[in-house]
Amino acid sequence: MTHSPVHDASRANDPIGVFDSGVGGLSVLRALRVELPLERFIYLSDAGHAPYGERDDSHVIARSHVVAHHLIARHRIKALVVACNTATAAAIRLLRQDYPDFPIVGIEPALKPAAAHSQTKHIGVMATRGTLNSEKFRILLESLHGQATFVLQPCDGLADAIERADAIKSVAACADYTRAMGHFGVKEGAMDVLVLGCTHYPFVSDTLRALVGPHVSFLEGGAPVARQTRRLLQERGWLSVAADSAAAPGTHLYLGTTGEPQVLHDAVQRWLGLRLPADALSLD
Repeated sequence: MTHSPVHDASRANDPIGVFDSGVGGLSVLRALRVELPLERFIYLSDAGHAPYGERDDSHVIARSHVVAHHLIARHRIKALVVACNTATAAAIRLLRQDYPDFPIVGIEPALKPAAAHSQTKHIGVMATRGTLNSEKFRILLESLHGQATFVLQPCDGLADAIERADAIKSVAACADYTRAMGHFGVKEGAMDVLVLGCTHYPFVSDTLRALVGPHVSFLEGGAPVARQTRRLLQERGWLSVAADSAAAPGTHLYLGTTGEPQVLHDAVQRWLGLRLPADALSLD
C-alpha cells in the first residue's frame, strides 16, 4: 500500500524531517540549516536501535520504515531527509515506493565528486561496513570504473565512538584506519581525496586532518543533500515563507530520540552550538 501527501500551498510552513541512527546526521542538519535558514526541522535519532552501519539490511529497512511513518504521520513533515549513508543504501528505494509523491532525499558517499576532483586519481573512502557492502554502493562504484582507484576502508566502531563522544577511541580508530589505507598526499600513487562516507565522520575531521596532512581534500555529503532538498521543495512551491523567520536560532528545531536524550542534547550543543531539550521517544 502506498501513501501520498496532500499537494497544497499550505505545506510551505510544515517542517522537514531528518533522521539518522544517531547523532551523525547532525552534520547534514547543519548543512540544511545553512541552505534553508527559514525552515523548521524535526531531527530524530534512532539511537535505541543503533548502530545501523553494523546491522543487517532487514534491521535497517524495518527501522527506516518505522521512523519515516512516525515523522510523516505524527509531525506532518513536508520532506524527509535520510541523513544516514547506511539507511539510504538499504532502505531509500523502498521508502520511495511507499511514499511515491513525497520528497525523500538520501545521502551517499561522494565518490563522483571525488573522482572529478582528484589529481592523483587515488581516493580514500571511509565508511561503515553496511554502506560498503550494500548493492547501492556497489552500483555507484561500478559506474566509476576506470575513472579512479578507490581504497575502501570499513571503519567498525568509529561511528559508535563518535556517538558516545569517546575521544580516545575516536582518535585511535582514525589512526588505525588511515594507517591501514596507505599513503595520503599529492604525490603520484597517493590519495589526495578522502571521502567521509558516514555522517558521523565530519565531526572528527580535525583528527583526520592531523593524520593525513594539509593537502588532502575531504568530501562529505551534507551540502549536496541540502541543495537537493531545496530544489525539491522549490519545485512544489513548499519553501517556507514563515513570518517568524527572524526568531532566535534553534526555535525552529525539535529533537527526538529513541536513545538517551542527554546524548542528543549534548551533541547538538557541541556541534551546532544550540542548547535544546531532546524528547525520549518509543517507536516500537
